[in-house]
Amino acid sequence: MRFVFEPSAPVSLPVTGQDERFPVHRVYCVGRNYEEHAKEMGFTGREPPFFFLKPSDSLVVVDAGQSGTMPYPSLTHNLHHEIELVVAIGVGGKNIKAADAEKHIYGYAVGLDMTRRDLQNDMKKQGRPWCIGKAFDQSGPIGPITPKDRAGDVNNAEISLQVNGVDRQRSSVAKLIWNIAETIEHLSAAWELQAGDLIFTGTPEGVAAVVPGDRLVGQVAGLGSLSIVVQQ
Repeated sequence: MRFVFEPSAPVSLPVTGQDERFPVHRVYCVGRNYEEHAKEMGFTGREPPFFFLKPSDSLVVVDAGQSGTMPYPSLTHNLHHEIELVVAIGVGGKNIKAADAEKHIYGYAVGLDMTRRDLQNDMKKQGRPWCIGKAFDQSGPIGPITPKDRAGDVNNAEISLQVNGVDRQRSSVAKLIWNIAETIEHLSAAWELQAGDLIFTGTPEGVAAVVPGDRLVGQVAGLGSLSIVVQQ
């Protein structure tokens, strides 16, 4: 097959404990999936889950034990951090039942859904899509994937984020409004999931702004940590 120009290399993530890498297909994100975060954003209750996407090439891949960097993005004056558990799909499917969801999971990772909050809020007010606030270049720092058989009790794991050594976000995956299995059920009813899909499962309360020079360290118990520095 010939192309009019050389295509970009596929996006892939390192996998803990092995040489093979995980090729990324799509990146799905769940909105407002922790009750306290929903409240701080002006919402309450167990509303039906909703989803948005990031481009796969918006990921900032950080190897285990390393510290990555991301530039402070253009057009914003209010860049927010959102720490998230990321689910990696290993077996695709459509209309997957929650009871069967575990069979489709390859592993888990620590991710950040960085958000140009001022631009997102402007789009909300105008009833327009959030893409400019959520899907910008380098908006998704992510660490290595830990295969599920090495990840421990992810459904009850502590999730946290520190900025310059100070706690900003701290909660438990057990507090997800829609748990991992339920999220896969809802998501696979709307899209046919494919091997290589990533699901950012939502962020707990405590989202706030960062500035150039800030160091962010996110953790999900059993999955290690993700370290990123925001640059000018």
